[in-house]
Amino acid sequence: MAKRPETRSATAPVKQGGLVTALGQHQGAAVDSLQRLLREPLGTLLAALVIGIALALPLSLFLMLQNVKSLGAGIDQHGSIAVFMREKEPNVLARTQKQLQQRHDIKSIRLITPDQALQEFETKSGFGEALATLDANPLPPLFDIVPASEQSKDVAALVKDLQALPGVDVVQADLNWLERLNAIVAVAQRIALMLAGVLGIGVVLVIGNTVRLAIANRSAEIVVVKLVGGTDAYVSRPFLYTGFWYGVGGGLIAVVLVSLFLWVLSGPVTRLLASYGASFALQGLGVGGGFVVVVLAGALGWLGAFISVLRHLRAIEPR
Repeated sequence: MAKRPETRSATAPVKQGGLVTALGQHQGAAVDSLQRLLREPLGTLLAALVIGIALALPLSLFLMLQNVKSLGAGIDQHGSIAVFMREKEPNVLARTQKQLQQRHDIKSIRLITPDQALQEFETKSGFGEALATLDANPLPPLFDIVPASEQSKDVAALVKDLQALPGVDVVQADLNWLERLNAIVAVAQRIALMLAGVLGIGVVLVIGNTVRLAIANRSAEIVVVKLVGGTDAYVSRPFLYTGFWYGVGGGLIAVVLVSLFLWVLSGPVTRLLASYGASFALQGLGVGGGFVVVVLAGALGWLGAFISVLRHLRAIEPR
């Protein structure tokens, strides 16, 4: 009965020692591979720049699409429907307004008389003096209607019913442009994802080729390590970390490039939207988003190095 605790206490340090040894080997391989890269700063920087630019292109496009989508989401999704009337008789317009107010598919309705429309146009257009010379008010009365539903089919059905009302001249739905914008953003997001996939494969190939050259340059050292009993896992570890560091460096450069891109655009975009009376600030990656980009770039680097090691390292054997 006394042997069981002795067995547990004897095996625990062995497992712990093995884990500490493995962690120490990984730490040594990671530090050694990073130091080798830092000894050749120009070559390392050029390789990281290529990776960073390849990652920054789809990332910038994706962020711009996200900002456009956020801008569209900030607009009233209900939109509005403008119903221009041929009939100008106030009593008829009042009856039509009362009739429309009883519909369950209309959230709100506002009658804009020709005089109100002309006054609003004079205020916003700045052509007050020119409009004062007109003999008669050319603007028709209209109903500004907000539909109760956001669904396109419900809005289309309401527009069709409004067009059938007596005295209606033109029915214009402001929701169409927002639907087109969302469709364009959806298509552009698909393009951005495909571009990210293609450039991600390019990053893997670039890092894999770089690691392949590193393996070829250190082939004599690899042979010696294998002669003294080094396993393929032990030999491949520094090259895997080399690919990881290339990916991390490229990810950091991509984050910096995207941040500069958004910083350059933020001023003109803010002024453009301000001219339309809108307030919007471009959203960047943030700390969390930048961390995710760097981690994913490191994973791509590790994958490229793994593929290269799998293909080329096993071919180097002592003779």
